Amino acid sequence: MAVKEMLICPSCGHVIERYKNPVPTVDIIIEYAAGIVLVERKNPPYGWALPGGFVDYGETVEQAARREAGEETGLAIDDLRMFHVYSDPERDPRHHTITTVFVARGSGSLRAGDDAGGAGVFTQDALPEPIAFDHGRIISDYFSWKRGERRGMPCR
Repeated sequence: MAVKEMLICPSCGHVIERYKNPVPTVDIIIEYAAGIVLVERKNPPYGWALPGGFVDYGETVEQAARREAGEETGLAIDDLRMFHVYSDPERDPRHHTITTVFVARGSGSLRAGDDAGGAGVFTQDALPEPIAFDHGRIISDYFSWKRGERRGMPCR
């Protein structure tokens, strides 16, 4: 179902229809020091999350992934590979987002930056709480994939 906003021009009174579309985002599973990197959000919604964020206008999702990884963790990433797309309209309480999730290897010194209050490296058996958004599901899917239980992610 298409959602439209009806805007009225304050000068002429003309009614303008504007579609309300999902917002593109990226998340990056950064493999680093025998675990994966998570950042502690210092802005709502709070919790631990995969590094990531909104795709800027004129930017590819790959460029956004590299930019967000650097801004939030201080790490350089290489071997960037697309993992899966998550699009549940309820995955982010702020907006309907569609995220492209990548897997990459990180190098350099890990530090919390940008809008991250903290950063750490975690294994599947020692994940922090709470996990923000739908990142618990993404992380679970990633570890299943790493164990060879899934060759691709099922469509839901």
